[in-house]
This record gives sequence, structure tokens and C-alpha cells, in this order.
Amino acid sequence: MSTVDNDTIITTGNSGKRRKVLLGIIILAAAAAGGWFAWQSKGEQETEDKPLIVTVDIGNIENTITAAGSLQPFEFVDVGAQVNGILQELHVDVGDQVEAGQLLAEIDARIQEARVEASQASIEALEAQIEARRASLDLAKANADRQERLMAADATSQLDYDNAVTNLASAQASLVQLEKQILQSRASLESDMTQLEFSKIYAPRSGTIVSIEMNEGRTINANQQAPTILRIADLNTMTVETEISEADIGRIKKGMPVYFTTLGGGNRRWYSELRQILPTPVVENNVVLYTGLFDIDNSDASLLSDMTAQVYFVTSSANNVITVPIGALTYVDAPVGQGAAARPDGGGASVPPEVRARLAAGQGFAGPGGAGRGAARQVDNQSRRLATVQVVNADGSQEDREIMVGVTSRIAAEVISGLEVGEQVVAGIVQGNIPGAAAGGDPRRNFRPMGGF
Repeated sequence: MSTVDNDTIITTGNSGKRRKVLLGIIILAAAAAGGWFAWQSKGEQETEDKPLIVTVDIGNIENTITAAGSLQPFEFVDVGAQVNGILQELHVDVGDQVEAGQLLAEIDARIQEARVEASQASIEALEAQIEARRASLDLAKANADRQERLMAADATSQLDYDNAVTNLASAQASLVQLEKQILQSRASLESDMTQLEFSKIYAPRSGTIVSIEMNEGRTINANQQAPTILRIADLNTMTVETEISEADIGRIKKGMPVYFTTLGGGNRRWYSELRQILPTPVVENNVVLYTGLFDIDNSDASLLSDMTAQVYFVTSSANNVITVPIGALTYVDAPVGQGAAARPDGGGASVPPEVRARLAAGQGFAGPGGAGRGAARQVDNQSRRLATVQVVNADGSQEDREIMVGVTSRIAAEVISGLEVGEQVVAGIVQGNIPGAAAGGDPRRNFRPMGGF
């Protein structure tokens, strides 16, 4: 009995110790976790929303329509063959500079040479016959004269007289016929000599050999059409052929500024004006594309045929003007001249008539600042609009101010009047953070612009 009681007492004592140890471990773990969370949240203090303040500055604004294009010579000529034969020799290679009249190639001319010799021999034979015909004519003329005298003396018959007259006419016709044959043979000789000249191909103009279509030893058949042997192009002026989509063609106009870059040209831009839009489109995979053409000077020979061009049609631009971020604007009305429109905030305010009249007259309105910088502007379907901005004063206070804007892009707007360089405006709200929020998952960390359309 006593043994059982002792064992019971010992067991009860060990269980109490274990509970105390477990409780201590839990307390220490809780304390460590609290310390870790406190360390993690250190520095992540809750911050309030604050305005994003930017300084008004000078800049450039540009809106463009992009298209793909390729470069081709402005002027070129395909040089072909007009006679049959074997291309015997080429005197030029691709890239060579040639002058007008320079010998480019030679075709085997043995057949043409034989024809010329045959024509010359035929003419010589006819010229030899003409002397005999003239002698026959003289004899026939003498017989006719004698028969005429005898006929007058009634010393010959009518038959002999008629035969003499007939022989004279026949001799005259035979001589004329031979002379015409000689003329025909000479014309044939000229044709054969021309064909012989065609066996030597000369440059019709000065330029650069940009391609050679045939090699030496190839047989040329010019009966059906003149086969092209090579191409000569003037590379001093290049033409860009660009494909304009059907969706953009309505905003592309003849004479509008355009520039392009090439894959190997780095940051260099080539500037020009749109010369022509071909009226007939090209349909590729059910996509309607119109071809636009413009020319570019290539006196430095930096552009080559078939280069790929990234083309930019400038629809509107303003260079060296006062600019403000687009997020700082709140438009108060529709573009000038297009009627009133509701404000983005639902106020529905419109521009007073006197202000609209001054804007339409290009006089602006009262307020600091203004364009006045001789800015270069290219405007297409862009109208001046009134907008409001929040200006930050030197003492930190903010005030609403109406300004007039011109050319706008997705990120900036041209300030025509109302602001000066160096002034500060509110371009948006930088929202504060919430302590303990998951990194990258707190929507309050996002930037929120101020303005609206």
C-alpha cells in the first residue's frame, strides 16, 4: 500500500514540472514573434497622400503615325538587249560608277557582222548592174530617135517604130527599178549595221550599277521582249516607299512633314515631306495598304537600295515650348471652336464668351506666362483648349489657375499662355502606404494623376 502511494506521488510531481516548462516555452515564443513583427514593421510608418510636384520647363512635343517602308532609287533605268546572241563580255560590276555612253557589255556579233557583209555585197552587185542598165537605156533611146526620123521620111514600118518606142520605155523602167533596189538594199544595210551596233551595249545615263541580271556566256533571246541585263540607278536621291494602313490614311496628307530611321543608322533621322499617295491600294492578307512616296537627299551615299525604313508622319508638333505634364491638367471645355462640353468633374462649366472670343482671335487671356518664344509648331486637327492646373506658390500654398494649351501628347501638353518656366504645379497624387501591407500588393502605393479630359 505504501509503495503504490509513493509511485503516485512521484508521477504527479513530474507532470507539474512538464507543464511549467511548456508554459515557459510558449511565453518565450510569443515574445520572440512579437519582437520580430515589431522589427519588420520598423520604418514602415503610415504615410499620408502627398502631391506630386513638378517644375514647368521647356521641351518638345510630337505626335506621329508610324509605318514601315523601304528605300528605292529615285531614278533608275533597266538596260536590256535588242539582239540575239551570247553575252560575250561584261565590262562592269555591281557598284561601279558609270558615265553616259560608257561601254557596259558585248554580245556575240558574228551573225550581225555576216548580215552587214551580205548587204554590202548586194549593194555592190546592184551598183555594178546599173551601168549596164544605163547603157541599154542609151541604146534604146538612140534606136527610138532613128526610127522616129525614118518614120518621118516614110522609110520604116510602123511595127519597127513601135518596137523602138517600147524598148526605150522598158529600158527606162528597168533602170529606175534597179535604182530603187539599191536604195532598199542600203536601208537594209543600215538596219543590219544598227543591229550590229546593238551588240555593244552602252550606258544610257550616268549612275551606279545596282544589279546585274545576266552572267557572261548566257544566251539572249530578244525576239519576244528585251531581256534586262543590268540596272543603272542614280543613288544621289532616294525614294522611300511606305505602306500606310487604311485606318491611318485619313490623317496622312500630301506635303506633311515626315522622317525615318534605318536599322543601321543608329539615332540618325532623315527629314522630308510626303510627295505623293498612290490612289490604288495593295491588299495583303485582307489588309488594305496605301503607298506613300517621299524623297530624300543621299549625297553622302549613306542610304542603299531596299533598306528598311521606320517612317514617322508628324501629325502635330511643337518645339522649344513651355510644357507641362498631361496629368496636371483638368480641361474645362471642348477645344476652342468646337462647342461647349461637360467638364470631367461633372460641373459642365463653359468658357465665357469674351474669353472664347479672345482665344479665337489668338489674343489669349489675362494671366502670367505665355508662349512668346517663336516656337516651331506643326498642327493637324489640334485646337487650343482651356484647362486648369494647381500652381504651388513659393509659400507652399496652392491655387487653381486657368491656362491655354495647344499641342498635346500622351505625356505632356504645350502651354500657350498661363504659366512661366520655373513655376511648380501639382501633376498627381503620390498615395501613402499602410504598415504591414504585403509588398507590391498594396493598391494605395499607386500614383494617381490629378487631371482629366
